[in-house]
Amino acid sequence: MKDYDFEKQDKRKAFFIKGCISIIAAAIFIVIGALFMLGTLSIVYKVSPGRLLTGNAGISARSTKEDVQADTGQDDQTTEVGKPRGKIDLPGLEDKIRGKEFLLEEFDSAVSRIVEEVRPMVVNIRVRAAQKNSQGDEVFAEGLGSGVIFTSDGYIITNNHVAGAADEIIVTLFDGKEYPAELIAGDPNTDIAVVKIEAEETLEAASFISIDDIKVGEFVIAVGSPFGLQQTVTTGAISAKGRDITISPVTLPMVNLIQTDAAINQGNSGGPLINSTGQVIGINTLIFSPSGGSAGIGFSIPSDTAVNIAEQIINYGRARIPYIGIEMGDAETDVIGVYIINTIEGYPAREAGIKTGDVIVKFDGVSVSTPFEIFAEILKRNVGQEVDIRIYRDGKYLTLSLILAEAPYTENNGDTE
Repeated sequence: MKDYDFEKQDKRKAFFIKGCISIIAAAIFIVIGALFMLGTLSIVYKVSPGRLLTGNAGISARSTKEDVQADTGQDDQTTEVGKPRGKIDLPGLEDKIRGKEFLLEEFDSAVSRIVEEVRPMVVNIRVRAAQKNSQGDEVFAEGLGSGVIFTSDGYIITNNHVAGAADEIIVTLFDGKEYPAELIAGDPNTDIAVVKIEAEETLEAASFISIDDIKVGEFVIAVGSPFGLQQTVTTGAISAKGRDITISPVTLPMVNLIQTDAAINQGNSGGPLINSTGQVIGINTLIFSPSGGSAGIGFSIPSDTAVNIAEQIINYGRARIPYIGIEMGDAETDVIGVYIINTIEGYPAREAGIKTGDVIVKFDGVSVSTPFEIFAEILKRNVGQEVDIRIYRDGKYLTLSLILAEAPYTENNGDTE
């Protein structure tokens, strides 16, 4: 009987030990599973496991600047157009817009934050210009437009058709303060003008990004003063890049324009088109509309061109458009490029050895197939800059170097550059 009791007791101990081992094993598997899930979420949302545990995940709008830089690889470097990046701290927004999972509420909040950040950089512009009426009497016509602060000491970029012919310019900041402005200069060829105010405080300048760094389909925001309604915000997408339009009185075609469906109306001209990180990608300039109102087809001058022309105006008091002295036409060869009809004596193209019948296939390393594309590349550069021209001649490819000259405006008509 005693032997039986001992045997029974041993069986109970064995059962108890096995049960404990099973419980411990299950707990270990649960812990491993939880850690695996935590690691997976950490990789998906690109945040540390610790921040997930504390509720500060990267999908919220509370991440620090260091987290954004670690997640996106961005820092406070400059863009190709020479302005600082990373001015607005919006973690994960760009990824979300490009197809990542996101909550509509978070997206709305992020857009609001972008607008709040960029509002101080956008101004309203009122102008008065003397004109002759039908009786020959001098009268003053008034106009409205927008602008974007280019430098903290008061230089503002707008459209030439807004301020270029103005006798009086009044700039209104986002907080309602008004200042008289001086027209530094305007360029009708690119529709860019620069005005200057003497503000009481240091202004917040906008950040610019190159058109080469944006893609069709990206989210954009237009800010301006349509019909005088200051600080109006509209949203949309980049509908297309590289649009080329020839309009009067512009003597050079407006090239490489950004097309957007963000609503642009009268008064938006000169205001910025902004991307999802608050950087200016273009200056709104015109719309296509049978009715005169927004039809979902608006155009912006790329920041590359706007910044280059603005810097020329500030430095030289005028826009210095580069020029190589060629006349272009339809290609008479199967080679993809721009056919040269004639070169103009005394200008860089002829001096570099470019001849009638040559086909330009690359402009400073960039492939070109139309005169518009050559115009676009030229407007990104400055007078005195050296460029390489790749040409096709008599079955051979040659590379020639030349120094860009300043354009003689009276000769810049038609397909001449």
